[in-house]
Amino acid sequence: MTQTLINKKAVSEKYSELYQAKRAVLDAGSSPLLNRMRDISMKRFEEVGIPGFKNEDYKYTNLERVFGKEYKHILEYEKVDVDLNEVFRCDIPLLDTHTILLVNGWYYARNKELVDLPAGVVVGSLKQVALDHPELMENFLNRQAALSNDPIVALNTAFAQDGFFMYVPENVKFEKPVQVINLTHADEPVFSTQRNLIIAGDNSEAKVIFCDHTLSSFDCLLNNVTEVFVGNQAVVDVYSIQNQDDKSNAVNSAFFKLGEKSNLLSGVTTLHGGLIRNNLVVSLDGEYAEASVFGMAFTDKRQHVDNFTNIQHNKANCESNQLYKNVLNEESVGAFTGRIHVAREAQKTNAFQRNNNVLLTDTAKMNTKPQLIIDADDVKCSHGATIGQIDMDALFYLQARGIGESDARMMLMNAFAHEVVQEIRVEPLRDRIDELVERRLKGELGKCHACK
Repeated sequence: MTQTLINKKAVSEKYSELYQAKRAVLDAGSSPLLNRMRDISMKRFEEVGIPGFKNEDYKYTNLERVFGKEYKHILEYEKVDVDLNEVFRCDIPLLDTHTILLVNGWYYARNKELVDLPAGVVVGSLKQVALDHPELMENFLNRQAALSNDPIVALNTAFAQDGFFMYVPENVKFEKPVQVINLTHADEPVFSTQRNLIIAGDNSEAKVIFCDHTLSSFDCLLNNVTEVFVGNQAVVDVYSIQNQDDKSNAVNSAFFKLGEKSNLLSGVTTLHGGLIRNNLVVSLDGEYAEASVFGMAFTDKRQHVDNFTNIQHNKANCESNQLYKNVLNEESVGAFTGRIHVAREAQKTNAFQRNNNVLLTDTAKMNTKPQLIIDADDVKCSHGATIGQIDMDALFYLQARGIGESDARMMLMNAFAHEVVQEIRVEPLRDRIDELVERRLKGELGKCHACK
């Protein structure tokens, strides 16, 4: 057995041993709904273990180097000495939202009570809702994630105890966004697991903004899984902003199930972090469903960002659009794998995918792999990917009109990113992301600047 296989086996066995040793702690700190999923999920994880380069879906990202480190595993809620409502300052101050704090994967005990929620809307701790109102989630929890072959998703299901939950009843227009602040806060390296569930009933509307931040500079790892169910004719926006310390590592897996005539907008913006892997699976399971997914990442130093998308067209007359862009500097590495699968029954499908990347140095590296799997014969599908440097003709054009080289480069990069930013349907968020992107391109701020 090669040394690589030995190391991979040792890393995977470490989590199996931890699970066996802490099984009672996991059960005691959670709910029967989550506990019933653990054993079968752990067996799934053990069949594959931590995926390495030979795993086709992870061929561009070595997870062993972050999962193999030594961490304190957060398996119980830990009280925080300070009030994080006062410590944390949102990077989007003009955004009017219902704000929820999660700390190391757990619902923060001192969250401020949400007021003026529409009738029937439930927002809170996944663990607590599973205990108090299991009927709200028992038909949804793990229904999509369980279909995944990803061992990291199975590991999440085995260890998950808490996270964010939101339920919007049918015919309810929940217009004010819910902002979920995911904070990593510790004085040593930590591993945390978070599970989120969002349910939007038929003909409802909802917006959720996930913001990932770090309040410490230690190595940390987050395994995060989110399931989103979009009912018939429902409209749901889910945004994710990743602005963490360079020692923060995360695997974020999001699963979306779309009903008939539903509309989904999902976007992820990666500003800072260490190794970040974003998995996105969208199942268009109702006719005339529409999904728009976009992402952009700005990397430098030795940062590594990998976006993996899997759009599954399962019914006829559906449409999906993907747009992902990356700007890579210094020795950073980016990856994009975009998969579109059109089932035999999914006639009249429109599916489009585009990935554009700019390398600012000769040492930056980008891997891109667009994929089309089409089993139907009456479809319109396309995909494309580009990797290049700044357009020198455009740069010369701007300089010839009296704009300095530095400012000209900034203008071109902002224009490159703005095509993605304009997809955001929440105006204050869109304006603020534009500002954050400009500051990021200037090299400002290693992590959230507004925290005490």
